[in-house]
Amino acid sequence: MAMGLFRVCLVVVTAIINHPLLFPRENATVPENEEEIIRKMQAHQEKLQLEQLRLEEEVARLAAEKEALKQEAEEGRQQNETRVAWDLWSTLCMILFLMIEVWRQDHQEGPSPECLGGEEDELPGLGGAPLQGLTLPNKATLGHFYEHCIRGATADAARTREFLEGFVDDLLEALRSLCNRDTDMEVEDFIGVDSMYENWQVDRPLLCHLFVPFTPPEPYRFHPELWCSSRSVPLDRQGYGQIKVVRADGDTLSCICGKTKLGEDMLCLLHGRNSTVPPYGDMENLLCAADSVYLDTMQVMKWFQTALTRAWHGIAHKYEFDLAFGQLDSPGSLKIRFRSGKFMPFNLIPVIQCDDSDLYFVSHLPREPSEGTPASSTDWLLSFAVYERRFLRMTLKALPDGACHLSCLQIASFLLSKQSRLTGPSGLSSYHLKTALLHLLLRRRAADWKAGQLDARLHELLCFLEKSLLEKKLHHFFIGNRKVPDAMGLPEAVLRAEPLNLFRPFVLQRSLYRKTLDSFYEMLKNAPALISEYSLHVHSDHASLGIPKS
Repeated sequence: MAMGLFRVCLVVVTAIINHPLLFPRENATVPENEEEIIRKMQAHQEKLQLEQLRLEEEVARLAAEKEALKQEAEEGRQQNETRVAWDLWSTLCMILFLMIEVWRQDHQEGPSPECLGGEEDELPGLGGAPLQGLTLPNKATLGHFYEHCIRGATADAARTREFLEGFVDDLLEALRSLCNRDTDMEVEDFIGVDSMYENWQVDRPLLCHLFVPFTPPEPYRFHPELWCSSRSVPLDRQGYGQIKVVRADGDTLSCICGKTKLGEDMLCLLHGRNSTVPPYGDMENLLCAADSVYLDTMQVMKWFQTALTRAWHGIAHKYEFDLAFGQLDSPGSLKIRFRSGKFMPFNLIPVIQCDDSDLYFVSHLPREPSEGTPASSTDWLLSFAVYERRFLRMTLKALPDGACHLSCLQIASFLLSKQSRLTGPSGLSSYHLKTALLHLLLRRRAADWKAGQLDARLHELLCFLEKSLLEKKLHHFFIGNRKVPDAMGLPEAVLRAEPLNLFRPFVLQRSLYRKTLDSFYEMLKNAPALISEYSLHVHSDHASLGIPKS
Protein backbone atom coordinates (compact mmCIF):
# COMPACT_ATOMS: atom_id res chain seq x y z
CA MET A 1 0.00 0.00 0.00
CA ALA A 2 2.73 2.26 0.90
CA MET A 3 4.76 1.32 -2.11
CA GLY A 4 1.77 1.93 -4.37
CA LEU A 5 1.19 5.32 -2.90
CA PHE A 6 4.86 6.18 -3.40
CA ARG A 7 4.69 5.22 -7.03
CA VAL A 8 1.63 7.33 -7.62
CA CYS A 9 3.34 10.32 -6.09
CA LEU A 10 6.44 9.73 -8.19
CA VAL A 11 4.36 9.67 -11.38
CA VAL A 12 2.59 12.87 -10.46
CA VAL A 13 5.90 14.66 -9.70
CA THR A 14 7.42 13.45 -12.95
CA ALA A 15 4.40 14.62 -14.91
CA ILE A 16 4.52 18.00 -13.31
CA ILE A 17 8.24 18.44 -13.99
CA ASN A 18 7.91 17.44 -17.62
CA HIS A 19 4.89 19.64 -18.37
CA PRO A 20 5.68 21.94 -21.41
CA LEU A 21 3.89 24.98 -20.00
CA LEU A 22 6.01 25.05 -16.87
CA PHE A 23 9.47 24.52 -18.33
CA PRO A 24 9.28 25.01 -22.16
CA ARG A 25 12.20 23.94 -24.23
CA GLU A 26 14.27 26.38 -26.27
CA ASN A 27 13.48 24.94 -29.63
CA ALA A 28 9.86 24.46 -28.84
CA THR A 29 8.92 28.27 -29.31
CA VAL A 30 11.01 29.16 -32.34
CA PRO A 31 8.62 30.07 -35.14
CA GLU A 32 8.98 28.74 -38.54
CA ASN A 33 9.15 32.22 -40.26
CA GLU A 34 12.33 33.40 -38.53
CA GLU A 35 13.68 35.12 -41.69
CA GLU A 36 10.64 37.35 -41.97
CA ILE A 37 11.01 38.43 -38.37
CA ILE A 38 14.67 39.27 -38.91
CA ARG A 39 13.78 41.33 -41.99
CA LYS A 40 11.16 43.30 -40.04
CA MET A 41 13.64 43.88 -37.26
CA GLN A 42 16.20 45.25 -39.74
CA ALA A 43 13.58 47.53 -41.28
CA HIS A 44 12.64 48.72 -37.82
CA GLN A 45 16.30 49.33 -37.02
CA GLU A 46 16.71 51.40 -40.18
CA LYS A 47 13.62 53.36 -39.28
CA LEU A 48 15.06 54.01 -35.83
CA GLN A 49 18.34 55.19 -37.37
CA LEU A 50 16.48 57.60 -39.65
CA GLU A 51 14.51 58.90 -36.71
CA GLN A 52 17.75 59.30 -34.79
CA LEU A 53 19.24 61.29 -37.65
CA ARG A 54 16.12 63.48 -37.82
CA LEU A 55 16.26 64.08 -34.10
CA GLU A 56 19.96 64.92 -34.29
CA GLU A 57 19.23 67.42 -37.08
CA GLU A 58 16.36 68.92 -35.05
CA VAL A 59 18.60 69.23 -32.01
CA ALA A 60 21.28 70.88 -34.13
CA ARG A 61 18.73 73.28 -35.61
CA LEU A 62 17.38 74.19 -32.17
CA ALA A 63 20.90 74.72 -30.93
CA ALA A 64 21.63 77.00 -33.89
CA GLU A 65 18.44 78.97 -33.29
CA LYS A 66 19.28 79.30 -29.61
CA GLU A 67 22.74 80.55 -30.49
CA ALA A 68 21.25 83.03 -32.98
CA LEU A 69 18.80 84.30 -30.40
CA LYS A 70 21.59 84.65 -27.88
CA GLN A 71 23.67 86.55 -30.41
CA GLU A 72 20.72 88.83 -31.28
CA ALA A 73 20.10 89.50 -27.60
CA GLU A 74 23.77 90.38 -27.18
CA GLU A 75 23.64 92.73 -30.16
CA GLY A 76 20.40 94.30 -28.87
CA ARG A 77 22.00 94.85 -25.48
CA GLN A 78 25.00 96.48 -27.11
CA GLN A 79 22.72 98.66 -29.23
CA ASN A 80 20.72 99.65 -26.15
CA GLU A 81 23.91 100.55 -24.35
CA THR A 82 25.02 102.58 -27.38
CA ARG A 83 21.60 104.28 -27.62
CA VAL A 84 21.62 105.09 -23.91
CA ALA A 85 25.10 106.51 -24.20
CA TRP A 86 24.07 108.55 -27.25
CA ASP A 87 20.93 109.81 -25.49
CA LEU A 88 23.01 110.77 -22.47
CA TRP A 89 25.50 112.58 -24.69
CA SER A 90 22.67 114.38 -26.53
CA THR A 91 21.16 115.42 -23.22
CA LEU A 92 24.49 116.73 -21.97
CA CYS A 93 24.99 118.64 -25.23
CA MET A 94 21.51 120.15 -24.94
CA ILE A 95 22.14 121.20 -21.33
CA LEU A 96 25.47 122.71 -22.35
CA PHE A 97 23.81 124.56 -25.24
CA LEU A 98 21.12 125.95 -22.94
CA MET A 99 23.74 127.08 -20.43
CA ILE A 100 25.69 128.83 -23.20
CA GLU A 101 22.48 130.47 -24.48
CA VAL A 102 21.57 131.71 -20.98
CA TRP A 103 25.09 133.03 -20.53
CA ARG A 104 24.95 134.74 -23.91
CA GLN A 105 21.65 136.43 -23.12
CA ASP A 106 22.98 137.63 -19.77
CA HIS A 107 26.28 138.94 -21.09
CA GLN A 108 25.74 139.94 -24.71
CA GLU A 109 23.28 142.78 -24.19
CA GLY A 110 26.01 145.37 -24.19
CA PRO A 111 28.09 146.98 -26.92
CA SER A 112 30.67 145.10 -28.93
CA PRO A 113 34.39 145.30 -28.23
CA GLU A 114 34.99 146.38 -31.80
CA CYS A 115 32.74 149.37 -31.27
CA LEU A 116 35.02 150.92 -28.67
CA GLY A 117 38.33 149.28 -29.39
CA GLY A 118 39.71 149.31 -25.84
CA GLU A 119 40.46 146.94 -22.99
CA GLU A 120 37.64 148.57 -21.03
CA ASP A 121 35.07 146.85 -23.22
CA GLU A 122 33.37 143.94 -21.53
CA LEU A 123 30.64 143.14 -23.99
CA PRO A 124 30.74 140.71 -26.95
CA GLY A 125 31.02 141.91 -30.50
CA LEU A 126 28.96 141.55 -33.60
CA GLY A 127 29.59 139.01 -36.30
CA GLY A 128 30.86 141.49 -38.88
CA ALA A 129 32.38 144.94 -38.92
CA PRO A 130 30.58 147.31 -36.52
CA LEU A 131 28.19 149.74 -38.22
CA GLN A 132 29.10 148.11 -41.57
CA GLY A 133 32.39 149.94 -41.52
CA LEU A 134 30.74 153.37 -41.50
CA THR A 135 32.53 156.05 -39.50
CA LEU A 136 31.18 158.90 -37.44
CA PRO A 137 32.64 162.41 -37.22
CA ASN A 138 35.61 162.89 -34.94
CA LYS A 139 35.51 164.20 -31.39
CA ALA A 140 36.10 167.83 -32.31
CA THR A 141 33.35 167.88 -34.94
CA LEU A 142 30.86 166.20 -32.60
CA GLY A 143 31.69 168.61 -29.79
CA HIS A 144 31.27 171.63 -32.05
CA PHE A 145 28.02 170.27 -33.45
CA TYR A 146 26.59 169.62 -30.00
CA GLU A 147 27.51 173.02 -28.57
CA HIS A 148 26.12 175.03 -31.48
CA CYS A 149 23.25 172.89 -32.82
CA ILE A 150 21.92 170.89 -29.90
CA ARG A 151 22.57 172.84 -26.73
CA GLY A 152 21.54 176.18 -28.27
CA ALA A 153 18.35 174.75 -29.78
CA THR A 154 17.09 173.53 -26.38
CA ALA A 155 18.02 176.61 -24.37
CA ASP A 156 14.41 177.80 -24.22
CA ALA A 157 13.05 174.46 -22.95
CA ALA A 158 12.82 175.80 -19.39
CA ARG A 159 10.75 178.80 -20.47
CA THR A 160 8.44 176.54 -22.48
CA ARG A 161 7.90 174.22 -19.51
CA GLU A 162 7.22 177.12 -17.17
CA PHE A 163 4.61 178.64 -19.52
CA LEU A 164 2.81 175.35 -20.16
CA GLU A 165 2.80 174.30 -16.51
CA GLY A 166 1.11 177.54 -15.49
CA PHE A 167 -1.51 177.20 -18.21
CA VAL A 168 -2.21 173.52 -17.49
CA ASP A 169 -2.61 174.27 -13.78
CA ASP A 170 -5.28 176.82 -14.65
CA LEU A 171 -6.95 174.47 -17.13
CA LEU A 172 -7.15 171.56 -14.68
CA GLU A 173 -8.42 173.81 -11.91
CA ALA A 174 -11.22 174.93 -14.21
CA LEU A 175 -11.97 171.29 -15.01
CA ARG A 176 -12.24 170.43 -11.30
CA SER A 177 -14.62 173.30 -10.70
CA LEU A 178 -17.02 171.88 -13.30
CA CYS A 179 -17.00 168.33 -11.91
CA ASN A 180 -19.39 166.87 -9.37
CA ARG A 181 -17.31 165.19 -6.70
CA ASP A 182 -20.07 162.70 -5.95
CA THR A 183 -20.50 161.39 -9.50
CA ASP A 184 -17.57 162.57 -11.68
CA MET A 185 -13.96 161.49 -11.89
CA GLU A 186 -11.52 163.42 -9.71
CA VAL A 187 -8.53 164.88 -11.55
CA GLU A 188 -5.20 165.19 -9.72
CA ASP A 189 -2.15 167.37 -10.38
CA PHE A 190 -0.18 166.69 -13.57
CA ILE A 191 3.23 164.96 -13.73
CA GLY A 192 5.88 166.02 -16.26
CA VAL A 193 7.54 163.13 -18.11
CA ASP A 194 9.64 162.26 -21.16
CA SER A 195 12.37 164.18 -22.98
CA MET A 196 11.37 167.72 -21.97
CA TYR A 197 11.67 166.80 -18.29
CA GLU A 198 14.72 164.58 -18.81
CA ASN A 199 16.63 167.38 -20.62
CA TRP A 200 17.29 165.66 -23.93
CA GLN A 201 14.56 167.13 -26.19
CA VAL A 202 15.96 168.10 -29.62
CA ASP A 203 12.96 168.11 -31.99
CA ARG A 204 11.23 171.32 -32.88
CA PRO A 205 8.73 172.43 -31.88
CA LEU A 206 9.38 171.52 -28.26
CA LEU A 207 6.77 169.07 -27.00
CA CYS A 208 5.77 168.57 -23.36
CA HIS A 209 4.16 165.33 -22.14
CA LEU A 210 2.10 165.68 -18.97
CA PHE A 211 0.41 162.81 -17.13
CA VAL A 212 -2.94 163.65 -15.53
CA PRO A 213 -3.94 161.01 -12.94
CA PHE A 214 -7.63 160.61 -12.14
CA THR A 215 -9.62 158.57 -9.62
CA PRO A 216 -13.27 157.44 -9.48
CA PRO A 217 -15.86 158.95 -7.17
CA GLU A 218 -16.59 157.40 -3.82
CA PRO A 219 -17.32 154.65 -2.89
CA TYR A 220 -15.36 153.20 -5.84
CA ARG A 221 -11.71 152.66 -6.55
CA PHE A 222 -9.56 151.33 -9.39
CA HIS A 223 -8.05 147.86 -9.06
CA PRO A 224 -5.22 147.40 -11.63
CA GLU A 225 -4.50 143.92 -12.98
CA LEU A 226 -1.03 143.53 -14.47
CA TRP A 227 -0.42 141.22 -17.41
CA CYS A 228 2.29 139.38 -15.43
CA SER A 229 -0.25 138.32 -12.79
CA SER A 230 -1.71 135.81 -15.27
CA ARG A 231 0.07 132.93 -17.00
CA SER A 232 -2.13 132.88 -20.09
CA VAL A 233 -1.49 136.36 -21.48
CA PRO A 234 -0.65 136.47 -25.22
CA LEU A 235 2.70 137.93 -26.20
CA ASP A 236 1.10 140.94 -27.86
CA ARG A 237 -0.56 141.90 -24.54
CA GLN A 238 2.60 141.83 -22.45
CA GLY A 239 3.18 145.26 -21.01
CA TYR A 240 -0.55 145.94 -20.83
CA GLY A 241 -3.04 145.61 -18.02
CA GLN A 242 -6.70 146.01 -17.19
CA ILE A 243 -8.32 148.24 -14.60
CA LYS A 244 -11.26 146.89 -12.67
CA VAL A 245 -13.74 149.24 -11.00
CA VAL A 246 -14.56 147.95 -7.50
CA ARG A 247 -16.05 149.32 -4.34
CA ALA A 248 -13.69 150.72 -1.74
CA ASP A 249 -14.81 148.03 0.72
CA GLY A 250 -13.70 145.30 -1.70
CA ASP A 251 -17.12 144.29 -3.04
CA THR A 252 -17.63 144.32 -6.79
CA LEU A 253 -19.32 147.46 -7.99
CA SER A 254 -22.46 147.30 -5.87
CA CYS A 255 -24.58 144.89 -3.88
CA ILE A 256 -27.63 143.04 -5.17
CA CYS A 257 -29.84 146.09 -4.71
CA GLY A 258 -27.99 147.77 -7.53
CA LYS A 259 -28.46 144.82 -9.89
CA THR A 260 -32.03 143.81 -9.08
CA LYS A 261 -35.21 145.88 -9.02
CA LEU A 262 -36.55 145.66 -5.46
CA GLY A 263 -40.22 145.85 -4.67
CA GLU A 264 -41.81 148.90 -3.11
CA ASP A 265 -42.13 147.13 0.23
CA MET A 266 -38.48 145.94 0.23
CA LEU A 267 -35.51 147.88 1.58
CA CYS A 268 -31.80 147.08 1.29
CA LEU A 269 -30.27 146.89 4.77
CA LEU A 270 -26.90 148.09 3.43
CA HIS A 271 -28.12 151.02 1.36
CA GLY A 272 -31.05 153.21 2.29
CA ARG A 273 -33.60 154.71 -0.08
CA ASN A 274 -31.43 157.81 -0.47
CA SER A 275 -28.29 155.86 -1.42
CA THR A 276 -26.47 157.15 -4.49
CA VAL A 277 -24.91 153.82 -5.49
CA PRO A 278 -25.47 153.47 -9.26
CA PRO A 279 -26.85 150.18 -10.59
CA TYR A 280 -24.73 147.76 -12.60
CA GLY A 281 -26.32 148.81 -15.87
CA ASP A 282 -25.18 152.41 -15.36
CA MET A 283 -21.48 151.57 -15.11
CA GLU A 284 -20.85 153.53 -18.31
CA ASN A 285 -21.06 156.58 -16.02
CA LEU A 286 -17.85 155.21 -14.46
CA LEU A 287 -16.27 154.91 -17.94
CA CYS A 288 -16.49 151.12 -18.05
CA ALA A 289 -17.01 149.09 -21.19
CA ALA A 290 -20.52 147.88 -21.96
CA ASP A 291 -21.58 144.99 -19.68
CA SER A 292 -18.16 145.02 -18.05
CA VAL A 293 -16.48 146.10 -14.83
CA TYR A 294 -13.25 147.10 -16.61
CA LEU A 295 -12.34 150.67 -17.49
CA ASP A 296 -12.65 151.46 -21.19
CA THR A 297 -9.99 153.58 -22.92
CA MET A 298 -12.49 154.88 -25.49
CA GLN A 299 -14.86 156.00 -22.76
CA VAL A 300 -11.97 157.73 -21.00
CA MET A 301 -10.97 159.46 -24.24
CA LYS A 302 -14.47 160.83 -24.79
CA TRP A 303 -14.81 161.94 -21.17
CA PHE A 304 -11.40 163.65 -21.09
CA GLN A 305 -11.89 165.50 -24.37
CA THR A 306 -15.32 166.71 -23.27
CA ALA A 307 -14.03 167.77 -19.86
CA LEU A 308 -11.08 169.68 -21.36
CA THR A 309 -13.36 171.43 -23.87
CA ARG A 310 -15.73 172.57 -21.12
CA ALA A 311 -12.83 173.71 -18.95
CA TRP A 312 -11.26 175.74 -21.77
CA HIS A 313 -14.54 177.46 -22.57
CA GLY A 314 -14.64 178.61 -18.97
CA ILE A 315 -11.22 180.29 -19.03
CA ALA A 316 -10.74 181.18 -22.71
CA HIS A 317 -11.52 184.83 -22.06
CA LYS A 318 -8.41 185.12 -19.91
CA TYR A 319 -5.95 184.28 -22.70
CA GLU A 320 -5.02 185.80 -26.02
CA PHE A 321 -4.60 182.54 -27.89
CA ASP A 322 -6.72 179.61 -29.04
CA LEU A 323 -6.65 176.03 -27.84
CA ALA A 324 -7.51 173.12 -30.12
CA PHE A 325 -7.09 169.35 -30.19
CA GLY A 326 -4.13 168.18 -32.24
CA GLN A 327 -4.52 164.47 -33.08
CA LEU A 328 -7.90 162.79 -33.21
CA ASP A 329 -6.57 159.42 -31.97
CA SER A 330 -5.02 160.93 -28.83
CA PRO A 331 -7.40 162.40 -26.22
CA GLY A 332 -4.96 164.92 -24.76
CA SER A 333 -3.05 166.08 -27.84
CA LEU A 334 -3.51 169.85 -27.63
CA LYS A 335 -2.13 172.81 -29.54
CA ILE A 336 -1.93 176.45 -28.51
CA ARG A 337 -2.25 178.84 -31.48
CA PHE A 338 -0.98 182.37 -30.96
CA ARG A 339 -2.23 185.34 -32.93
CA SER A 340 1.21 185.66 -34.50
CA GLY A 341 0.68 182.33 -36.23
CA LYS A 342 3.06 180.36 -34.02
CA PHE A 343 1.83 177.34 -32.15
CA MET A 344 2.90 175.29 -29.15
CA PRO A 345 1.87 171.60 -28.99
CA PHE A 346 1.67 169.59 -25.78
CA ASN A 347 0.11 166.35 -24.57
CA LEU A 348 -2.19 165.95 -21.58
CA ILE A 349 -2.48 162.21 -21.05
CA PRO A 350 -5.09 160.75 -18.67
CA VAL A 351 -3.46 158.04 -16.57
CA ILE A 352 -4.26 155.78 -13.62
CA GLN A 353 -1.76 155.06 -10.89
CA CYS A 354 -0.89 151.40 -10.37
CA ASP A 355 -1.48 150.79 -6.67
CA ASP A 356 1.00 152.81 -4.59
CA SER A 357 3.85 152.71 -7.11
CA ASP A 358 5.00 155.25 -9.70
CA LEU A 359 3.73 153.06 -12.52
CA TYR A 360 0.89 154.53 -14.53
CA PHE A 361 -1.60 152.99 -16.90
CA VAL A 362 -1.88 155.15 -20.00
CA SER A 363 -5.05 155.32 -22.04
CA HIS A 364 -3.41 156.45 -25.27
CA LEU A 365 0.04 157.41 -26.48
CA PRO A 366 1.16 158.61 -29.89
CA ARG A 367 1.65 155.33 -31.72
CA GLU A 368 5.00 154.29 -33.09
CA PRO A 369 5.01 152.32 -36.36
CA SER A 370 6.38 149.24 -34.63
CA GLU A 371 3.78 149.19 -31.88
CA GLY A 372 0.67 147.15 -32.18
CA THR A 373 -2.88 147.99 -31.28
CA PRO A 374 -4.31 146.74 -27.97
CA ALA A 375 -6.43 143.62 -28.25
CA SER A 376 -9.44 145.43 -26.77
CA SER A 377 -10.44 148.84 -25.48
CA THR A 378 -10.02 147.61 -21.90
CA ASP A 379 -6.25 147.08 -22.35
CA TRP A 380 -4.12 149.85 -20.85
CA LEU A 381 -0.43 150.38 -21.58
CA LEU A 382 1.84 150.40 -18.53
CA SER A 383 4.20 153.40 -18.52
CA PHE A 384 7.54 153.53 -16.67
CA ALA A 385 8.14 157.20 -17.55
CA VAL A 386 8.40 158.35 -13.92
CA TYR A 387 10.89 155.56 -13.10
CA GLU A 388 12.93 156.40 -16.19
CA ARG A 389 13.16 160.03 -15.14
CA ARG A 390 14.11 158.98 -11.60
CA PHE A 391 16.82 156.59 -12.85
CA LEU A 392 18.40 159.30 -14.99
CA ARG A 393 18.42 161.69 -12.04
CA MET A 394 19.89 159.07 -9.72
CA THR A 395 22.56 158.14 -12.26
CA LEU A 396 23.50 161.77 -12.83
CA LYS A 397 24.57 162.09 -9.19
CA ALA A 398 27.22 159.41 -9.69
CA LEU A 399 28.48 160.63 -13.08
CA PRO A 400 31.30 163.17 -13.49
CA ASP A 401 30.51 166.83 -14.15
CA GLY A 402 29.50 167.49 -17.74
CA ALA A 403 28.75 163.81 -18.39
CA CYS A 404 28.05 162.99 -22.03
CA HIS A 405 25.24 160.44 -21.62
CA LEU A 406 22.43 162.86 -22.52
CA SER A 407 24.57 164.39 -25.26
CA CYS A 408 24.86 160.95 -26.89
CA LEU A 409 21.11 160.50 -26.69
CA GLN A 410 20.44 163.96 -28.11
CA ILE A 411 22.75 163.49 -31.09
CA ALA A 412 21.34 160.04 -31.87
CA SER A 413 17.79 161.36 -31.53
CA PHE A 414 18.65 164.29 -33.80
CA LEU A 415 20.00 161.95 -36.50
CA LEU A 416 16.97 159.68 -36.23
CA SER A 417 14.56 162.62 -36.49
CA LYS A 418 16.26 163.98 -39.61
CA GLN A 419 16.37 160.54 -41.22
CA SER A 420 12.65 160.01 -40.51
CA ARG A 421 11.90 163.25 -42.35
CA LEU A 422 13.96 162.07 -45.33
CA THR A 423 12.73 158.49 -45.71
CA GLY A 424 9.61 158.45 -43.56
CA PRO A 425 9.09 156.87 -40.12
CA SER A 426 10.43 153.40 -39.44
CA GLY A 427 10.12 150.95 -36.58
CA LEU A 428 12.86 152.71 -34.64
CA SER A 429 11.87 155.44 -32.18
CA SER A 430 13.55 157.76 -29.72
CA TYR A 431 12.23 155.54 -26.92
CA HIS A 432 14.37 152.69 -28.28
CA LEU A 433 17.38 155.01 -28.22
CA LYS A 434 16.66 155.92 -24.60
CA THR A 435 16.21 152.26 -23.65
CA ALA A 436 19.60 151.43 -25.17
CA LEU A 437 21.21 154.29 -23.24
CA LEU A 438 19.66 153.11 -19.95
CA HIS A 439 21.14 149.63 -20.50
CA LEU A 440 24.57 151.13 -21.14
CA LEU A 441 24.35 153.39 -18.09
CA LEU A 442 23.73 150.32 -15.94
CA ARG A 443 26.70 148.46 -17.42
CA ARG A 444 29.30 151.20 -17.74
CA ARG A 445 31.42 152.74 -15.03
CA ALA A 446 30.67 156.34 -14.13
CA ALA A 447 34.14 157.42 -15.28
CA ASP A 448 33.40 156.17 -18.81
CA TRP A 449 30.89 158.99 -19.35
CA LYS A 450 33.25 161.93 -19.16
CA ALA A 451 32.63 164.76 -21.61
CA GLY A 452 35.81 163.92 -23.51
CA GLN A 453 34.47 160.48 -24.39
CA LEU A 454 31.44 161.71 -26.33
CA ASP A 455 32.56 160.15 -29.60
CA ALA A 456 33.34 156.75 -28.00
CA ARG A 457 30.07 156.58 -26.10
CA LEU A 458 28.02 157.65 -29.16
CA HIS A 459 29.76 154.98 -31.20
CA GLU A 460 29.02 152.46 -28.46
CA LEU A 461 25.35 153.46 -28.33
CA LEU A 462 24.92 153.01 -32.08
CA CYS A 463 26.76 149.67 -32.00
CA PHE A 464 24.51 148.46 -29.21
CA LEU A 465 21.48 149.51 -31.22
CA GLU A 466 22.82 147.80 -34.35
CA LYS A 467 23.39 144.55 -32.45
CA SER A 468 19.86 144.72 -31.02
CA LEU A 469 18.39 145.27 -34.48
CA LEU A 470 20.31 142.37 -35.99
CA GLU A 471 19.17 140.09 -33.18
CA LYS A 472 15.65 141.57 -33.19
CA LYS A 473 15.90 141.80 -29.42
CA LEU A 474 15.87 144.88 -27.23
CA HIS A 475 14.68 144.16 -23.71
CA HIS A 476 12.62 146.66 -21.78
CA PHE A 477 14.90 148.30 -19.24
CA PHE A 478 12.76 147.66 -16.16
CA ILE A 479 10.54 144.63 -16.85
CA GLY A 480 12.27 141.48 -15.65
CA ASN A 481 15.60 143.29 -15.11
CA ARG A 482 17.00 142.15 -11.76
CA LYS A 483 20.02 144.43 -12.20
CA VAL A 484 17.96 147.57 -11.59
CA PRO A 485 19.00 149.11 -8.24
CA ASP A 486 16.69 148.41 -5.32
CA ALA A 487 16.59 152.14 -4.62
CA MET A 488 14.29 152.54 -7.63
CA GLY A 489 11.47 150.91 -5.65
CA LEU A 490 10.02 148.91 -8.55
CA PRO A 491 7.15 146.52 -7.70
CA GLU A 492 8.33 142.96 -7.18
CA ALA A 493 5.83 141.64 -9.73
CA VAL A 494 7.52 143.70 -12.45
CA LEU A 495 10.99 142.47 -11.51
CA ARG A 496 9.82 138.84 -11.50
CA ALA A 497 8.12 139.13 -14.89
CA GLU A 498 9.63 137.72 -18.05
CA PRO A 499 11.78 140.27 -19.96
CA LEU A 500 9.76 142.18 -22.55
CA ASN A 501 11.28 142.37 -26.05
CA LEU A 502 10.58 145.80 -27.54
CA PHE A 503 11.72 144.55 -30.96
CA ARG A 504 9.26 141.65 -31.07
CA PRO A 505 7.21 143.35 -33.86
CA PHE A 506 10.25 142.95 -36.12
CA VAL A 507 9.95 139.16 -35.79
CA LEU A 508 6.36 139.26 -37.05
CA GLN A 509 6.61 142.10 -39.60
CA ARG A 510 9.42 141.38 -42.06
CA SER A 511 8.74 144.40 -44.25
CA LEU A 512 8.85 146.76 -41.27
CA TYR A 513 12.08 145.16 -40.08
CA ARG A 514 13.75 145.52 -43.48
CA LYS A 515 12.66 149.15 -43.74
CA THR A 516 13.93 149.88 -40.22
CA LEU A 517 17.29 148.24 -40.84
CA ASP A 518 17.78 150.05 -44.15
CA SER A 519 16.77 153.35 -42.56
CA PHE A 520 19.21 152.79 -39.69
CA TYR A 521 22.19 152.21 -41.98
CA GLU A 522 21.10 155.10 -44.18
CA MET A 523 21.09 157.30 -41.07
CA LEU A 524 24.64 156.22 -40.24
CA LYS A 525 25.72 156.86 -43.82
CA ASN A 526 24.23 160.37 -43.81
CA ALA A 527 25.44 161.27 -40.32
CA PRO A 528 28.84 162.83 -41.24
CA ALA A 529 27.39 164.98 -44.02
CA LEU A 530 24.37 165.97 -41.93
CA ILE A 531 26.46 166.98 -38.93
CA SER A 532 28.91 168.93 -41.08
CA GLU A 533 26.10 170.69 -42.93
CA TYR A 534 24.33 171.82 -39.77
CA SER A 535 27.60 172.85 -38.16
CA LEU A 536 28.52 175.00 -41.17
CA HIS A 537 25.00 176.44 -41.33
CA VAL A 538 25.07 177.52 -37.71
CA HIS A 539 28.62 178.83 -38.04
CA SER A 540 27.68 180.97 -41.04
CA ASP A 541 24.64 182.32 -39.18
CA HIS A 542 26.84 183.31 -36.26
CA ALA A 543 29.35 184.94 -38.57
CA SER A 544 26.66 186.98 -40.33
CA LEU A 545 25.41 188.21 -36.95
CA GLY A 546 28.91 189.12 -35.81
CA ILE A 547 28.98 186.44 -33.13
CA PRO A 548 32.55 185.35 -32.40
CA LYS A 549 33.50 181.71 -32.49
CA SER A 550 33.35 179.93 -29.20
